[in-house]
Amino acid sequence: MSWSALDWTILGPALAAGLLVTATHVPLGMQVLARGIVFIDLAIAQIAGCGVLLADRLGFEAEGIAVQVSALLAALAGGLLLTWTERLWPDVQEAVIGVVFVLGATGGLLLLASNPHANEHLQSLLVGQILWAQPKWLAWAGLVYAGVLAVWFGAREKVGRIGFYVLFAIAVTVSVQLVGLYLVFATLIVAPLATRRMTRGRLAASWTIGALGYAIGLVVSTLTDLPSGPVIVWALVVLALLFFTSTSRRFAART
Repeated sequence: MSWSALDWTILGPALAAGLLVTATHVPLGMQVLARGIVFIDLAIAQIAGCGVLLADRLGFEAEGIAVQVSALLAALAGGLLLTWTERLWPDVQEAVIGVVFVLGATGGLLLLASNPHANEHLQSLLVGQILWAQPKWLAWAGLVYAGVLAVWFGAREKVGRIGFYVLFAIAVTVSVQLVGLYLVFATLIVAPLATRRMTRGRLAASWTIGALGYAIGLVVSTLTDLPSGPVIVWALVVLALLFFTSTSRRFAART
């Protein structure tokens, strides 16, 4: 383990990617918890991933606009489908989301069945390539996230069910290609779950947990030469548990 291994020309863009994802996904994650549809991000991310894999199967350039459009259209279709099922079968929406997730996951495997680089594609979809975040993609992602946040905080009461799913699909489409499916889920759920008892300052506390989780995870993964995505997930969960434990004690002391 050597501190000289920390290369901020690599860690800097990776941390910027984590902060961008955290800024966007934490408020959306709070809404996901409030709606009781925790696994929606996994389902839509898997569908977006199928869009990426389909574009790759058709021979489009991996970082080209066709892949982004394919992923976005797939995610929007999944979001609109879940909007319809929530209206049709609200009592079993979580189960429907689970079915959609399984279909997306197995659909991805079918698209990769004859691909000689299947393991690489699958690992990239699940774990992501956060250490290889490029400034040009960060700038593009930042613009998309800024638009999502502007609509969310500026017109949250007006977007409705369909608007929420559309915004969610757009954010997840960008994020799953930036940091991978596991980190998308962890960023959406872990911090909002840890702060669920808070009535004031919850958003700021959740953002702080997310930012620290990415920063600590990136440093630890670099020093230990372990995969960044899984380490960041563990860092987020450990920080969330520490925060929840400390605030629970204060809450119990007041009551």
